[in-house]
Amino acid sequence: MEHLRAQSRHRRPGCDFFVAISATFRAFYVFVVLDVGTRRIRHWNVTEHPTAEWTAQQFRMVTSGDDTHRFLIHDHDSIYSEAFDGTIEAMGLTILKTPIRAPQANAFCERLIGTIRRECLDWVIPMGEEHLRSILREWVTNYNGGRPHASLGPGVPDGAALAPVSTERRIPDGHRVVAKPILGGLHHEYRLERAA
Repeated sequence: MEHLRAQSRHRRPGCDFFVAISATFRAFYVFVVLDVGTRRIRHWNVTEHPTAEWTAQQFRMVTSGDDTHRFLIHDHDSIYSEAFDGTIEAMGLTILKTPIRAPQANAFCERLIGTIRRECLDWVIPMGEEHLRSILREWVTNYNGGRPHASLGPGVPDGAALAPVSTERRIPDGHRVVAKPILGGLHHEYRLERAA
């Protein structure tokens, strides 16, 4: 039974919008699609004027014919119109709408948005749309491939390509710790490499 629950979690992407304000007080809408089971950000994009058609196009870009996802979680925002839901259902996904005024029903996406704010946008003010895209591109790459997630044991969403996490309490002989700065040093990724 737990295996079936875990399998169904992997088949439920969640999506949501949040607002980012630039240094010139322009409002940009950031759209994110999160794979709930793996915590991987599958897609994100930025627009100043979101529409139902634009949002549906985002799913066309992320959904393929051999996609294993069966459901899509979203709230009751007016951007998710009947036409939008029809487009999504034509892609083979079943819509799961969260109850009104219940953000905890899409808790994984809400948590992701809070993480983006706390770890990134609360510390960096974008100058405009291209700067916001650049900031998010670097942060999402780190989130998917370098930032440990406690819910993954600790692991990373794209962790299959990474070396296993060492449980040793000291640095192995002949190795050193190397830090890679993210967002100009706001965050760092650490790895072991052989000492020269």
